[in-house]
Amino acid sequence: MHVAKLARVGLSEADVTKFQQQLSQILEHFEVLQRFDTAGVPPTTHSLPLQNVMAADEPLPSLSPDKVLANAPLSQDGLLKVRAVLDDA
Repeated sequence: MHVAKLARVGLSEADVTKFQQQLSQILEHFEVLQRFDTAGVPPTTHSLPLQNVMAADEPLPSLSPDKVLANAPLSQDGLLKVRAVLDDA
């Protein structure tokens, strides 16, 4: 519940109960995995060999400020204007 408050996520008591059960199940799965001897297994991020499939990072012409601001809900002095999301704490 503490993390939900920090993230400003509203949770009902039913949600808290549900997530507690799910977290307990996840931790039980980790207990099972810890029983296996993995001393000779190299650490990996994927079980299959993968290659980078992203496109090359090449500079392209960008939109003009007028085109960018044309779809903005709020703008001021040539800049995007957004609501404040953090409290003054």
